[in-house]
Amino acid sequence: MYLMEQMMRWFGPNDPVSLSDIRQAGCTGVVTALHQIPVGDVWGTDEIEKRKKLIEEAGMKWTVVESLPVHEDIKKHSGQFKKYIENYKLSLNNLAYAGIKVVTYNFMPILDWVRTDIDFELPNGARALRFEKSAFIAFDVFLLKRPGAENDYEPGEISRAKERLEEMSEEERKTLFRNALLGLPGSDIPFTPEEILSALNTYAEIDPIKLKKHLFYFLSEVIPVAEKSGLKMAIHPDDPPFSLLGLPRVVCTEQDLNDLLNAVNSPANGICFCTGSLGARKDNDLTGMVKRIGDKIHFLHLRNTRRDEAGNFFEADHLSGDADMPSIVKEILLIMEKNKIRIPMRPDHGHQMLDDLKKKTYPGYSAIGRLKGLAELRGLEWGIFNSVFR
Repeated sequence: MYLMEQMMRWFGPNDPVSLSDIRQAGCTGVVTALHQIPVGDVWGTDEIEKRKKLIEEAGMKWTVVESLPVHEDIKKHSGQFKKYIENYKLSLNNLAYAGIKVVTYNFMPILDWVRTDIDFELPNGARALRFEKSAFIAFDVFLLKRPGAENDYEPGEISRAKERLEEMSEEERKTLFRNALLGLPGSDIPFTPEEILSALNTYAEIDPIKLKKHLFYFLSEVIPVAEKSGLKMAIHPDDPPFSLLGLPRVVCTEQDLNDLLNAVNSPANGICFCTGSLGARKDNDLTGMVKRIGDKIHFLHLRNTRRDEAGNFFEADHLSGDADMPSIVKEILLIMEKNKIRIPMRPDHGHQMLDDLKKKTYPGYSAIGRLKGLAELRGLEWGIFNSVFR
């Protein structure tokens, strides 16, 4: 019986959601990373084993890393990028030695993810993550004041952004500034506009073609190491899947995914298929993508977003956004049956709801909302499995 391996993300010992909470949700595994190790440093065997022991003592297993981060020097081919690639290889070998099976990573410049509101109130009182285009343009053009930002938008968009900004109180502007930069590593530290603009300027000469070239070089170096050690590499799509702050983004579409898979043809070179990130683009055919490149899916993030024509989106219930989750899950089950494998999966970006509304958790990672999402996905999967394979 080939059902998805059900997991949840855990941010380590300081996560307000405990390992016990995750096990009670019905998970058999934990997705985690060694966030305490600076980006670019080697993940040593002692720290890996220490984390693995914590998880196993809680009655679960650790087979999926999310994420082993890629240093900015590697993305830019600058500074000590060759040293950081060698460190990455050592980390991969150490993870394989500990029994890790899948390593997730991304190649997003500077910002890992972007939302303008982390407390968007839904009609039922729960809270979700939301990206509002006008608010983001207001941040980019009028708060951050990125040079040349106005050239990236239509005049009408800038006018609407200015109106949106004028509606905000000073506190709301500060919150927007902070929210827009939560995907910046170390973003619990108050970055100044000057520091952020300086970081953005380091990508001034890097366009999508060049960034893809750097990604393919990275893959050519690390994928052979992963394949030899028995690891699967799973790249996470850009979130959201379009350019922001003038930065190139190169993992947004099916063509992007095919490009990187063809760049290094290896069973180790694969995808973390995130239905939320890819689903934020109307032109991404998620079910078709699973059909066409499903053999390269090594890890699944199942979540849903609801888009509108203005370019906004928010995290919807797992089964009721724009992504056709039943058809996606059906295709995943068919792939697992064909290949005789179980693909690890985690519900992603649950709503903050019920008692969790009183708690401070990582944005999108409260316990109850993810438990609700997992329960919905588990029921969906079982229903499809029993109707198709029995």
